[in-house]
Amino acid sequence: MNSCAGESNPIDVINVLERLKRLSAAEEFFEVLGVSYDVKVLNVSRLHIMKRMGQYLAEEDHSNLPDKAIAACARATLARAYDDFATSSPLSHRVFKVLKDRDPTKAAPPRRIFVALGPNLTSFEQK
Repeated sequence: MNSCAGESNPIDVINVLERLKRLSAAEEFFEVLGVSYDVKVLNVSRLHIMKRMGQYLAEEDHSNLPDKAIAACARATLARAYDDFATSSPLSHRVFKVLKDRDPTKAAPPRRIFVALGPNLTSFEQK
């Protein structure tokens, strides 16, 4: 699959990576890049989709590409990241460290909590 293949909706390609860096909401990325999405999928997986898009973009060198090619790659990576989570749960992809470190086949180890009682107890003789 060509990672730079995108949808056919026209987008503004001038300095697209710089404009993407200034965005904050996931919906803005979809709007700027012209990628359609289901609100329900985005509400459940927005952080995972954006993290995965960043991972896909980091795998490619965009330094010598024209703006049009960079925009096409950005659109394709967002669509690819979205498709990853539109068809399966965030737990199955484990893009965040906390999910990668947790083995779902093993029970979580019991946690011991220690609370020092000395400073919290007052002597009965003081009353």
